[in-house]
Amino acid sequence: MPSYLEKQSIRYPIYGLIAITVVLVGVLAYYNWMIGLAGLLVAIIPFYFIFMIYNLQRKETEEYISTLSYRVKKVGEEALMEMPIGIMLINDDYCIEWTNPFLASCFDEDTLVGRSLYDVGESLIPLIKQEVETETITLYDRKFKVIHRPEERLLYFFDVTEQTEIEKLYEDERTVIGIIFLDNYDELTQGMDDQTRSSLNSLVTSILNKWAQDYGVFLKRVSSERFIAVFNEHILQTLEKGKFSILDDVRESTSKQNVPLTLSIGVGSGVPSLPELGTLAQSSLDLALGRGGDQVAMKQVNGKVKFYGGKTNPVEKRTRVRARVISHALKELIVESDKVIIMGHKNPDMDAVGASIGIQKVAQMNQREAYIVLNANEIDTGVKRLMEEIKKHEHLSKRFITPEQALEMATDDTLLVIVDTHKPSMVIEERLLSKIDHVVVIDHHRRGEEFIENPLLVYMEPYASSTAELVTELLEYQPKRGKIDMLEATALLAGIIVDTKSFTLRTGSRTFDAASYLRGQGADTVLVQKFLKEDVTTFLKRAKLIESVYFYREGIAIAKGHPTQIVDQVLIAQTADTLLTMDGVLASFVISKREGELVGISARSLGEINVQIIMESLSGGGHLTNAATQLAEVSVDEAEQQLILAIEEYYEGRKKE
Repeated sequence: MPSYLEKQSIRYPIYGLIAITVVLVGVLAYYNWMIGLAGLLVAIIPFYFIFMIYNLQRKETEEYISTLSYRVKKVGEEALMEMPIGIMLINDDYCIEWTNPFLASCFDEDTLVGRSLYDVGESLIPLIKQEVETETITLYDRKFKVIHRPEERLLYFFDVTEQTEIEKLYEDERTVIGIIFLDNYDELTQGMDDQTRSSLNSLVTSILNKWAQDYGVFLKRVSSERFIAVFNEHILQTLEKGKFSILDDVRESTSKQNVPLTLSIGVGSGVPSLPELGTLAQSSLDLALGRGGDQVAMKQVNGKVKFYGGKTNPVEKRTRVRARVISHALKELIVESDKVIIMGHKNPDMDAVGASIGIQKVAQMNQREAYIVLNANEIDTGVKRLMEEIKKHEHLSKRFITPEQALEMATDDTLLVIVDTHKPSMVIEERLLSKIDHVVVIDHHRRGEEFIENPLLVYMEPYASSTAELVTELLEYQPKRGKIDMLEATALLAGIIVDTKSFTLRTGSRTFDAASYLRGQGADTVLVQKFLKEDVTTFLKRAKLIESVYFYREGIAIAKGHPTQIVDQVLIAQTADTLLTMDGVLASFVISKREGELVGISARSLGEINVQIIMESLSGGGHLTNAATQLAEVSVDEAEQQLILAIEEYYEGRKKE
């Protein structure tokens, strides 16, 4: 049977044929009416049959169109009422005007008409109010992809529960690689006999194997101090919920054997490529070790880093091998450069300036010119006194330059040494990092997420009391082409004394070794006390801050300055130190307004409370016992509330552990 279009195409040739026939009959009748009449009679018969056929086709066409319309309408009704897609019409008051049967069955209701969305699907309200076009929500334990048409007040619901479950299954099964490192294994086993070492190995291996068996982790020992762990995202989430309790298990078990062995774990996850996972795991391990060990570091694809553990003070190393290796590497880099530029952090303290002077001496011993970047308008009282003394020694005073001078003299062969910080945002002149490719980082703080990109050499030892201590050790292994003079040794010793609070905090045996070396080089302790003296005005300002102190929890002292009074960061830190000397104070926090619409918080601890974790939750950082942060665009009172929340989160985390 011809199709509808084919039938329609027949009509136009028929009309043409009729027109031609009429013209011919008219011509014949003009010449002979008899012949014209005969021709007309002859033409009528076939045209009659043609019109009969045409009418029949027209009826068939009308019937076809009528049937098609019915079918389309029926299919539309079927789709609307029976297809597994939810449809909902609502009014301006968020009441349901109509739904198809499928959606009602999803809500486990006979009918939803007349019900309020607040009763049956409150999670839909924000989507409608914000006019979100597409969003996936959970309703009655099922996942729906909701498409919103605001103009029609219409909602489409696509059940994506199975798809979501498959996606979650895929996410949970993704591979994760962990590198487990025994932090101080070499140092601990160096003097052990074979039996004791074997006993320690058996203890650690059995603990790790049990942990791996309990959680379904594949574990393989690849060296005396390194293990490789392979597991999946689901297991990783379980380990995170338990705060990686394996850290505590190993620490506590080995401590009972009088062997303080700890673990560091680097985790790589979130990418499908196995080589990239391995790189992430190693990078995370480096970060954990750079922060002092006894913790888990987990780099995420978005660049963020998660940390677990880090509750104990880093263990001091027994050997000086690393210091000697770093000192030799630094010497090679200095010799290969045309000059050395040294830079500390903004508002440099005595440790940063003392360490800078020490590196300047290292460059001098290797016959290279070195310059220290300093902004004279951004130094505290102690550093000002040191600079006044330095002005009396021309050979040293001419080594201090401004950031602008440093930018002018920097070349492609210049070496930039960053001391007492590893964060680009904290250095005195960040443009120097962009201009100079050869960078060395020397710091004693625990490594944070923000780090200077692609340094040639990194010397970060969180066990050290100060950067001045690290630099002093480097000096001991440099060529003896010139003796350290009294003022240089005194500046280094002042840096150690300031950061250790006169050898009372974060002080190890290496700290006293460094101080002894400097004293032997002529460091003047009386001059150090002169630098560190404070004036009466500063004392009174600190006392004013202490007046506001209160105990938030047992052992936690919080003090805050006046909401509008700007207080120097050094004074905030000194106040926190002073509070820590008070009876009953385990940790102190001092909050005060700073310049540039900032609020500063300094935190101190005796070690029982990890103030570093608390400050890191407020985008700060530091040590377990010494940390700080700066909050932008908040008031002192708002900063106080954020601090209290951070403290509560810290204690909540300790309960879970």
